[in-house]
Amino acid sequence: MGEFDRISVHDALGGGAVADALLWRKCYGGVLMLTVSTVIWLLFERAGYNFLSFVANTLLLLVVILFFWAKSASLLNRPLPPIPDLDISEESVLIAADEMRVLVNRALATLHEIAADGNLSTIILVGVGLWLVSYIGSLFSFLTLIYIGVLLSLSVPFLYDTFQAQIDEKLIVVHKHMSIVFKKADIILQKIPMSQKKQKKTE
Repeated sequence: MGEFDRISVHDALGGGAVADALLWRKCYGGVLMLTVSTVIWLLFERAGYNFLSFVANTLLLLVVILFFWAKSASLLNRPLPPIPDLDISEESVLIAADEMRVLVNRALATLHEIAADGNLSTIILVGVGLWLVSYIGSLFSFLTLIYIGVLLSLSVPFLYDTFQAQIDEKLIVVHKHMSIVFKKADIILQKIPMSQKKQKKTE
Protein backbone atom coordinates (compact mmCIF):
# COMPACT_ATOMS: atom_id res chain seq x y z
CA MET A 1 0.00 0.00 0.00
CA GLY A 2 1.27 3.41 -0.93
CA GLU A 3 1.60 6.34 1.33
CA PHE A 4 -1.29 8.77 1.56
CA ASP A 5 -2.02 11.97 3.37
CA ARG A 6 -4.16 11.47 6.43
CA ILE A 7 -6.61 14.24 7.15
CA SER A 8 -7.09 15.69 10.59
CA VAL A 9 -10.43 14.58 12.00
CA HIS A 10 -10.60 17.74 14.10
CA ASP A 11 -10.15 19.94 11.02
CA ALA A 12 -12.66 17.86 9.02
CA LEU A 13 -15.28 18.50 11.72
CA GLY A 14 -14.75 22.25 11.53
CA GLY A 15 -12.07 22.64 14.18
CA GLY A 16 -14.34 24.52 16.60
CA ALA A 17 -16.24 23.82 19.78
CA VAL A 18 -18.40 21.18 18.06
CA ALA A 19 -15.30 19.29 16.94
CA ASP A 20 -13.89 19.48 20.48
CA ALA A 21 -17.13 18.06 21.86
CA LEU A 22 -17.41 15.24 19.31
CA LEU A 23 -13.78 14.22 19.86
CA TRP A 24 -14.11 14.56 23.67
CA ARG A 25 -11.24 17.07 23.81
CA LYS A 26 -13.43 19.15 26.09
CA CYS A 27 -15.25 16.57 28.17
CA TYR A 28 -17.98 18.90 29.40
CA GLY A 29 -19.20 19.44 25.82
CA GLY A 30 -19.51 15.72 25.12
CA VAL A 31 -21.05 15.06 28.53
CA LEU A 32 -23.56 17.87 28.00
CA MET A 33 -24.61 16.57 24.57
CA LEU A 34 -24.91 13.00 25.86
CA THR A 35 -26.85 14.02 28.97
CA VAL A 36 -29.30 16.33 27.16
CA SER A 37 -29.97 13.84 24.35
CA THR A 38 -30.46 10.98 26.83
CA VAL A 39 -32.88 12.99 28.97
CA ILE A 40 -34.88 14.07 25.90
CA TRP A 41 -34.99 10.49 24.60
CA LEU A 42 -36.13 9.11 27.95
CA LEU A 43 -38.79 11.80 28.32
CA PHE A 44 -40.36 11.44 24.89
CA GLU A 45 -39.61 7.83 23.94
CA ARG A 46 -39.82 5.95 27.24
CA ALA A 47 -42.00 8.15 29.42
CA GLY A 48 -44.32 8.96 26.52
CA TYR A 49 -44.25 12.71 27.13
CA ASN A 50 -45.70 14.78 24.31
CA PHE A 51 -43.09 16.97 22.58
CA LEU A 52 -45.45 19.89 21.92
CA SER A 53 -46.71 19.89 25.51
CA PHE A 54 -43.15 19.75 26.81
CA VAL A 55 -42.06 22.73 24.70
CA ALA A 56 -45.16 24.75 25.62
CA ASN A 57 -44.86 24.01 29.35
CA THR A 58 -41.14 24.76 29.36
CA LEU A 59 -41.66 28.10 27.59
CA LEU A 60 -44.55 28.94 29.92
CA LEU A 61 -42.41 28.23 32.98
CA LEU A 62 -39.55 30.29 31.53
CA VAL A 63 -41.84 33.24 30.77
CA VAL A 64 -43.35 33.18 34.27
CA ILE A 65 -39.91 33.04 35.90
CA LEU A 66 -38.60 35.92 33.79
CA PHE A 67 -41.74 37.98 34.49
CA PHE A 68 -41.54 37.63 38.30
CA TRP A 69 -37.76 38.11 38.19
CA ALA A 70 -38.14 41.39 36.29
CA LYS A 71 -40.92 42.60 38.64
CA SER A 72 -38.97 41.71 41.78
CA ALA A 73 -35.85 43.35 40.35
CA SER A 74 -37.66 46.64 39.81
CA LEU A 75 -39.16 46.54 43.32
CA LEU A 76 -36.00 45.47 45.15
CA ASN A 77 -33.56 47.48 43.01
CA ARG A 78 -31.82 44.33 41.78
CA PRO A 79 -30.38 43.67 38.31
CA LEU A 80 -32.67 42.42 35.60
CA PRO A 81 -32.36 38.81 34.39
CA PRO A 82 -29.28 38.35 32.19
CA ILE A 83 -30.96 37.78 28.83
CA PRO A 84 -28.54 37.76 25.88
CA ASP A 85 -29.29 39.63 22.68
CA LEU A 86 -31.04 37.03 20.56
CA ASP A 87 -30.12 38.17 17.08
CA ILE A 88 -29.17 36.06 14.06
CA SER A 89 -26.34 37.75 12.24
CA GLU A 90 -26.24 38.03 8.47
CA GLU A 91 -22.90 36.24 8.46
CA SER A 92 -24.31 33.14 10.18
CA VAL A 93 -27.22 33.04 7.71
CA LEU A 94 -24.80 33.24 4.77
CA ILE A 95 -22.64 30.45 6.23
CA ALA A 96 -25.69 28.23 6.73
CA ALA A 97 -26.94 28.99 3.22
CA ASP A 98 -23.51 28.20 1.76
CA GLU A 99 -23.40 24.85 3.58
CA MET A 100 -26.91 24.06 2.34
CA ARG A 101 -25.88 24.96 -1.20
CA VAL A 102 -22.99 22.51 -1.04
CA LEU A 103 -25.28 19.71 0.13
CA VAL A 104 -27.87 20.44 -2.56
CA ASN A 105 -25.19 20.54 -5.27
CA ARG A 106 -23.85 17.18 -4.10
CA ALA A 107 -27.33 15.68 -4.26
CA LEU A 108 -27.90 17.12 -7.75
CA ALA A 109 -24.51 15.82 -8.92
CA THR A 110 -25.42 12.36 -7.63
CA LEU A 111 -28.75 12.49 -9.49
CA HIS A 112 -26.91 13.56 -12.65
CA GLU A 113 -24.50 10.62 -12.35
CA ILE A 114 -27.45 8.24 -12.05
CA ALA A 115 -29.76 9.75 -14.70
CA ALA A 116 -27.32 10.99 -17.34
CA ASP A 117 -24.08 9.04 -16.88
CA GLY A 118 -25.58 5.77 -15.68
CA ASN A 119 -22.78 5.33 -13.16
CA LEU A 120 -23.25 1.82 -11.76
CA SER A 121 -21.27 2.38 -8.57
CA THR A 122 -23.32 5.47 -7.73
CA ILE A 123 -26.59 3.63 -8.40
CA ILE A 124 -25.55 0.74 -6.16
CA LEU A 125 -24.35 3.00 -3.35
CA VAL A 126 -27.48 5.16 -3.44
CA GLY A 127 -29.75 2.12 -3.67
CA VAL A 128 -28.07 0.34 -0.78
CA GLY A 129 -28.07 3.53 1.28
CA LEU A 130 -31.77 4.20 0.73
CA TRP A 131 -32.62 0.56 1.44
CA LEU A 132 -30.67 0.70 4.70
CA VAL A 133 -32.42 3.93 5.71
CA SER A 134 -35.81 2.38 4.93
CA TYR A 135 -34.98 -0.82 6.81
CA ILE A 136 -33.57 0.93 9.86
CA GLY A 137 -36.49 3.39 9.85
CA SER A 138 -38.92 0.47 10.09
CA LEU A 139 -37.18 -0.77 13.24
CA PHE A 140 -36.97 2.46 15.24
CA SER A 141 -38.95 5.62 15.75
CA PHE A 142 -37.68 8.93 14.38
CA LEU A 143 -36.64 10.16 17.83
CA THR A 144 -34.73 6.95 18.52
CA LEU A 145 -32.93 7.33 15.18
CA ILE A 146 -31.89 10.88 16.15
CA TYR A 147 -30.67 9.61 19.53
CA ILE A 148 -28.69 6.82 17.83
CA GLY A 149 -27.22 9.46 15.50
CA VAL A 150 -26.10 11.51 18.51
CA LEU A 151 -24.51 8.43 20.10
CA LEU A 152 -22.72 7.59 16.84
CA SER A 153 -21.53 11.19 16.42
CA LEU A 154 -20.05 11.07 19.93
CA SER A 155 -18.33 7.71 19.37
CA VAL A 156 -17.40 7.19 15.69
CA PRO A 157 -15.27 10.37 15.23
CA PHE A 158 -13.48 9.71 18.53
CA LEU A 159 -12.72 6.08 17.61
CA TYR A 160 -11.61 7.04 14.11
CA ASP A 161 -9.37 9.79 15.47
CA THR A 162 -7.83 7.30 17.91
CA PHE A 163 -7.32 4.42 15.47
CA GLN A 164 -7.09 6.37 12.21
CA ALA A 165 -4.03 4.55 10.81
CA GLN A 166 -5.48 1.06 11.30
CA ILE A 167 -8.92 2.02 9.99
CA ASP A 168 -7.46 3.75 6.91
CA GLU A 169 -5.51 0.62 6.00
CA LYS A 170 -8.66 -1.50 6.10
CA LEU A 171 -10.66 1.10 4.16
CA ILE A 172 -8.02 1.23 1.41
CA VAL A 173 -8.21 -2.55 0.96
CA VAL A 174 -12.01 -2.46 0.84
CA HIS A 175 -11.95 0.45 -1.62
CA LYS A 176 -9.58 -1.41 -3.96
CA HIS A 177 -11.75 -4.53 -3.96
CA MET A 178 -14.95 -2.53 -4.50
CA SER A 179 -13.35 -0.58 -7.37
CA ILE A 180 -12.42 -3.84 -9.10
CA VAL A 181 -15.96 -5.18 -8.68
CA PHE A 182 -17.54 -1.98 -10.03
CA LYS A 183 -15.17 -1.87 -13.01
CA LYS A 184 -16.00 -5.45 -13.95
CA ALA A 185 -19.72 -4.77 -13.61
CA ASP A 186 -19.41 -1.62 -15.76
CA ILE A 187 -17.59 -3.59 -18.47
CA ILE A 188 -20.32 -6.24 -18.49
CA LEU A 189 -23.10 -3.67 -18.69
CA GLN A 190 -21.37 -1.79 -21.51
CA LYS A 191 -21.12 -4.96 -23.58
CA ILE A 192 -24.81 -5.88 -23.30
CA PRO A 193 -26.37 -3.00 -25.34
CA MET A 194 -23.62 -3.27 -27.98
CA SER A 195 -24.36 -6.93 -28.57
CA GLN A 196 -28.06 -6.12 -28.88
CA LYS A 197 -27.33 -3.42 -31.46
CA LYS A 198 -25.21 -5.81 -33.53
CA GLN A 199 -28.01 -8.36 -33.54
CA LYS A 200 -30.48 -5.73 -34.75
CA LYS A 201 -28.15 -4.68 -37.59
CA THR A 202 -27.65 -8.27 -38.82
CA GLU A 203 -31.42 -8.99 -38.86
